[in-house]
Amino acid sequence: MNSRVVLPLAVASAILLGLGAPALAARPGAASLQPARVDASELSPAERGELTRQLVLKWGHYVERVHGVPMATWAERMVPSLIRADATNFREAVQRDTFEGAMAELGGGGRLLSDAEVIDKLAAGQEDGTLTLGALGNDLVYTPVAPCRILDTRVAGGPIAANGTRNFVAINFPNFTSQGGSATNCGTLGLSATAVAINLTAVTPAGAGFATAYPFGTTQPLASSVNYTAGAVVNNALIVQIPNPLASFDMTIYTFAQSHYVADIVGYFAPPVATALQCVDTANSVVNVPAGGTANATAPACAAGYTPTATNCEASDWLVPFVFFRAGTCSARNNSASAQDIRASRTCCRVPGR
Repeated sequence: MNSRVVLPLAVASAILLGLGAPALAARPGAASLQPARVDASELSPAERGELTRQLVLKWGHYVERVHGVPMATWAERMVPSLIRADATNFREAVQRDTFEGAMAELGGGGRLLSDAEVIDKLAAGQEDGTLTLGALGNDLVYTPVAPCRILDTRVAGGPIAANGTRNFVAINFPNFTSQGGSATNCGTLGLSATAVAINLTAVTPAGAGFATAYPFGTTQPLASSVNYTAGAVVNNALIVQIPNPLASFDMTIYTFAQSHYVADIVGYFAPPVATALQCVDTANSVVNVPAGGTANATAPACAAGYTPTATNCEASDWLVPFVFFRAGTCSARNNSASAQDIRASRTCCRVPGR
């Protein structure tokens, strides 16, 4: 294999410009991604582009070899996530020594396991043969979204033929018009989702039968997702797993009888993302210390619902060293020739929304 690897130009250009990437591999009806805002105060487009280059070159061939997903396809599907990735998470993801750890870091869950722990868990596996980290049923949070249409074969593609299948994208797509769905991204752009909740509807099938929705690239299961009779309009609520890593498509629909299909996304499952604490400082308590004297300043208590995380001590002169600061109390001695002030405050934090 040629050891010289070049990041697909379309992906590099997209990141550098702060845009989503145009299609890199043939995909029916693929649409160009729309501009996305990048927080230049954290990562400039050039820095984000360089991190993207490093990440894709580091793991692209691994994804191709181990998971069978072409490097260019994986890179393209990852663009929305890479554009929106937290700066710290992105930098640390590039440093990880395992693919699973890098993806967890990128999504905000990298602190949960070190690379050594990842390797141990991958080696051990689970009784059913799936891997512990990256197994899509582990440690997930459900987020509902406003119902949004991701496919409608009456609008695009036509009915799926009897005993046939068709592949669809469910997340990380700029809009779903090529699948007959919404002209928006349905709130799924940049997600690290591992499963989607959808309502799947069979519309006027040509005969009695069933349909099955399942992860793209996997073996069709024997279970049915929707059972129907000829000419009926029948729907069912489903949870469909998303391939990990992302592939050309997200799910496949099989139908026994020819039929149109409509699907609306109503939510998704994703690993939990770390949330920054909400922190404030209290007002200062001010105590005047005479020359040569000592004093304690006790900071105001935190507001209800907040937990003290730090004690902040200040003095009005360099000759007033603090000998103790803990639990909101600041103790100092005034070694100057005149009276000086000492001030004490607390930093108080809470988890947002609590």
